[in-house]
Amino acid sequence: MPMPIWWGHINKRVFNKRAVAGGKWPVLTHTGRTSGTIYHTPLDAHPVDGGYLFVLVYGSGSDWVCNIVAAGTARLRKDGREVALTAPRIIGRDEAFQILPPEIPRPPKLLRITEFLRMDLAD
Repeated sequence: MPMPIWWGHINKRVFNKRAVAGGKWPVLTHTGRTSGTIYHTPLDAHPVDGGYLFVLVYGSGSDWVCNIVAAGTARLRKDGREVALTAPRIIGRDEAFQILPPEIPRPPKLLRITEFLRMDLAD
């Protein structure tokens, strides 16, 4: 796992709420797979051909990733507009780096990030 899970818990309970309230970060809205609760997760959203790519800093077992994969959809609010996303799938580092535009910085190797979430724009 790239980042320690305990850091993810701190982010979820402290920093994420501030990031969502601040309105400067892209926010992914998704539904809890067991609770049905609506969640708002701030994160980097990188546009790629036909959709978006998300860096899985805590790996594919993160709650927000599992929620989106189970639901098959999410909504992304970025730069004042909202788009519907569908077809979530986990992809590897090589595939992610091929579809990321060259001007987008790659995660540092030190973080050992090997998984990414790819989603398509809904029709």
